[in-house]
Amino acid sequence: MLTIYKKVDDKMIVADEIEKGCWVNLCNPNEDEIKTIIEKLELDPDWVRAALDDEESARIESENGSYLIIVDMPIVEAEGKSFLYTTIPLGIIIVDTAIVTVSLKSTPLFTDFADGKIKTFFPHKKTRFLLQLLYRNATRFLQYLKQIDKTSTHIQNDLTKSTKNKELFQLLALEKSLVYFSTSLTSNDMVLDKLKKYDFIKKYDEDIDLIEDVIIENKQAIEMCNIYRDILSGTMDAFASVISNNLNIVMKLLAAITIVMAIPTLIASIWGMNVPMPFETSRYGFLIVAGSSILISALVAYIMHKKKMF
Repeated sequence: MLTIYKKVDDKMIVADEIEKGCWVNLCNPNEDEIKTIIEKLELDPDWVRAALDDEESARIESENGSYLIIVDMPIVEAEGKSFLYTTIPLGIIIVDTAIVTVSLKSTPLFTDFADGKIKTFFPHKKTRFLLQLLYRNATRFLQYLKQIDKTSTHIQNDLTKSTKNKELFQLLALEKSLVYFSTSLTSNDMVLDKLKKYDFIKKYDEDIDLIEDVIIENKQAIEMCNIYRDILSGTMDAFASVISNNLNIVMKLLAAITIVMAIPTLIASIWGMNVPMPFETSRYGFLIVAGSSILISALVAYIMHKKKMF
């Protein structure tokens, strides 16, 4: 989808044509939309298509005063009955006429900008817009990391009562999400460090302060991600042991019950043999044998209880 935004009287509106100082947003564009933008803005086709490759790495390229910045942005995808947090590339192309953003999927990252909720956002201030995008991207990483932490805590509460692997698989999915985040944040950090050295960032003091804020926010996200990943990894190991221990307790209980129940069966089997047996002529023989079975079973159960088998 191709959408063109411009600001008129402090209000964001959708324009029909590309104008100087506008913002062009390409979200999972088709070939016609890609060709239109390439022709009208005279863009390098490889730059536009780079962000449409979900395996594209974060980087910066420059050519004849134009810049391509690719960073990873977080998204949430449904996976069965749970969610997987992952990342996709976000391409930002800065040319003299406009600023172009390219992504594979629709993301809430652009919502506040498109709805005009950010009062300090002006599409024609391309450097400022770039840094605001990067800042909100780092902030979104932090938001998703907090969601992962809350989800992990909820699953851990369920794990204390579980003997199944369902919760462990959910934790494994979260750990995989944290690996994606950690890799992407590290790549973004290298891009931000490199971006700080470019002349168009150093042009205004306010932009220098903003890039510092973006770098700090991104590093905070990296630290949080590493902490959560270490905690989650240790938690998975601990709860794997808990589940195994719970299973051992159940098996121990079943084994104890089986032993107690086997005693009357053994005695009944012996007295059921077609050979002479004690009390076979006694009118109270059945009661004696049955009572003896119960007493022996009760004694064995008592001994096992003392040994904490129950």
